[in-house]
Amino acid sequence: MSLLFRQRSLVSRCSNLSFFLRPFASARPALSKLERVSENLQERQLPEHAVISTFDLFSIGVGPSSSHTVGPMRAGKIFITDLKELNVLAKVATVKINLYGSLAATGKGHHTPQAILLGLEGSDPETIIPTTIESRYNNILTDKSLLLGGDHRIHYDMDRDMLWRWDQVLPTHPNGMRFSAFDEDGNLLATNEYYSVGGGFVVNEKTKVDENLFYKGVDKSVVPPARLHQMHSLTEPSLSSPSSEPSGGPFTPHDESISNDEASPPYPFESGNSLLALTQKHNMTIAQIVYDNEKSFGYLDEDIHQKILRIWSVMDECIQTGVTAKVPTLPGRLGLRRRAPILYRRLMRGFYPGVMSPPSNDPKIEAGSLPTAPGDLIDAPESEGENPVRFKQSPSFESFAGAGARSVNTANPSAKRAPRVVGAFDHPLLPEPPRKTMIPAVDFLSCYAIAVNEVNASGGRIVTSPTNGAAGVIPAVLKYIIEFISDDPEKSVMTFLLTASAIGMLFKRGSTISAAEGGCQAEVGVACSMAAGGFAACMGGKHCSSPETVLQAAEIGIEHNLGLTCDPIDGLVQVPCIERNSLGAVKAVTAAQLSLASHGVYSVTLDEAIEAMRLTASDMSVKYKETSLSGLATTVKIPLTVPAW
Repeated sequence: MSLLFRQRSLVSRCSNLSFFLRPFASARPALSKLERVSENLQERQLPEHAVISTFDLFSIGVGPSSSHTVGPMRAGKIFITDLKELNVLAKVATVKINLYGSLAATGKGHHTPQAILLGLEGSDPETIIPTTIESRYNNILTDKSLLLGGDHRIHYDMDRDMLWRWDQVLPTHPNGMRFSAFDEDGNLLATNEYYSVGGGFVVNEKTKVDENLFYKGVDKSVVPPARLHQMHSLTEPSLSSPSSEPSGGPFTPHDESISNDEASPPYPFESGNSLLALTQKHNMTIAQIVYDNEKSFGYLDEDIHQKILRIWSVMDECIQTGVTAKVPTLPGRLGLRRRAPILYRRLMRGFYPGVMSPPSNDPKIEAGSLPTAPGDLIDAPESEGENPVRFKQSPSFESFAGAGARSVNTANPSAKRAPRVVGAFDHPLLPEPPRKTMIPAVDFLSCYAIAVNEVNASGGRIVTSPTNGAAGVIPAVLKYIIEFISDDPEKSVMTFLLTASAIGMLFKRGSTISAAEGGCQAEVGVACSMAAGGFAACMGGKHCSSPETVLQAAEIGIEHNLGLTCDPIDGLVQVPCIERNSLGAVKAVTAAQLSLASHGVYSVTLDEAIEAMRLTASDMSVKYKETSLSGLATTVKIPLTVPAW
């Protein structure tokens, strides 16, 4: 049906909805268009500084993906909010959703349909109850109805109203989506395009100021001007049009009554070198610089403290959920077995009461508790061919490092059975005897990271840090610091997260935190760098955790993740994503340790490494950018007896 509309544009304070029908892009070869978007990385204009809010970089949401789940859910809610404000929602009879590029290629495995539809119903990533997502989505499919904004029901047919265009890419970013609303007669009421650019951030190509790279939310009118100040530097052709400027809000970024000085954070930085110069000039740590910038965003001291601890609380709860999970496998046709509960039980240390399995009458272990009686010893789980090992409970790392002192449990004679050895005994090179190893740092870091990412893979509550696919690295390293290193946990949480956020800001400005743009180096690589810097900052001392040492740790963290590809099997955030977070956490601590031992001697700066990552991302084939078109996604065969979707 051919429809004619006169072009007109209405603008709300939240977003710019264009009321005209845009022709769909003609079909072209997928890779050429994807690669053309990738080349835009080299041409894009940088914002004047890197400073954004820590609470935009670390945000609470749901799994399994920040760019394919959290971002699309936020975009859906923004679209509906705009329809309400423009008094159009009541006229809507049909909503059409087009997904492009990486969103279409791996969106089903990343729960993109669920996210968009629940966003259109008014749900928010931070407040939605994860356990209700599946049932609500199934009801939409079964009933073929959608409750827009929570109060306007329309007919919705998934097969007809959601179009997957993996062979097409919208400008600006591979994660593009287009929402279109029609009335009962088929007339187009409104359409808008959004880009989920990683970390849950959503961009609108039309204005670049409505949902932008620097702020997560819907209503900018309540946002202090400093939080939106960078938008002055995003000079796009569309900004020159009067129709594209937002209006009607006390804190609109184009309000000429607000000077740049009033809107700017007190310590803006655009690179690692400028951040280092600020710390030296003002005799401040990186965490202190970020802290004071947060105050310019309208937060009081108690607000910052409360929000930081809230973020850590959700991270810690996520670890606990992961290590206590009862469901043996993760969702999806891979049937991947959960490992965090097994790993945690094997570590024999119950930070969370009641986790130890099987149940026993042994005393519960809590963080910071020390057994005082000889009976307060915990037996290792028995297995065939292994002698039970008893470790003395201690909250310090040293107790585990010295766990080689063993006492054999002679109460159970069967425990002395000879272990099975693999290999021939009539060979000149005899097989190695079995040994039980315990490397505390590696074991705990791996367990924590895997726990978080198994929760993420199952669609649970998660902290985007800086993305969902890499959400296990930072919580794992911070948990290790709190349990084994820090004597002031709250201070360590503040220092770690504020320092890590500064490093994340540098990557967001200088390169990307989106796997669809830069592969997994943009997710696990960046998270490893952030965690390495945070770990170094928590070591204290004039020389140990100087800002220069912190940035060096961050550089080492990303340097050895350059070129890391994103090729998830079956489009699920499971393999290789979960194990990769484990290795990212271990690598972060190693990077920090190398930096602390280098005494300020290094050859590569963080800025140089970030630029190298940007160039690597630009040169990387789109087959390795969250499209599941090559790598493990194609070499690992999924059982053909399982339905495709």
